[in-house]
Amino acid sequence: MKFSFPMAALVAVFLGGCDTTAVDPAQPLQEPENPEISLPLSAPPGSPPGTCWERDTTPAVIETVTETVLVQPAEILADGTVVSNAVYRTETRRAIVVARRDIWFETPCSDVMTVEFISTLQRALKARRLFHGPISGVMDARTLRAVRRYQAPLDLDSAILSLEAAQKLGLVAVNLPPNQ
Repeated sequence: MKFSFPMAALVAVFLGGCDTTAVDPAQPLQEPENPEISLPLSAPPGSPPGTCWERDTTPAVIETVTETVLVQPAEILADGTVVSNAVYRTETRRAIVVARRDIWFETPCSDVMTVEFISTLQRALKARRLFHGPISGVMDARTLRAVRRYQAPLDLDSAILSLEAAQKLGLVAVNLPPNQ
């Protein structure tokens, strides 16, 4: 089989990235050689072991700002006669009012998010008139919207259920500090 030059170059690029060395399963995996490349975090640094976390990104708030700028002032004589009117220019620009940011928050772990738990979550949100749909035990779009509506006044505008919200809804036990 004969390849054209572009096709041969493409095949060489793909094959060049292949690593044909055998991996010994008894050897521990080594850290990547390039320390700048890292896996995404599953929890914020310093979080207690055994806890589950999510990261949500709040979008930046961008507004269009229109301003009237004086280009040339009016020319007025001493007796009040207007020789020339002022000249203005309208400038429109987009400005970031609130910067985008990542928010970490603790969540119920995935083993807790059962059909029964989600059904109870839907009932709790329905009792607060935030969920409008059938109790299905499925984290569907209606449930996600209701979670966001519940958490927004708690200063978390996210559809991902936080541990704090689950505790306030009475779905998860609250860990109290030990008596001293």
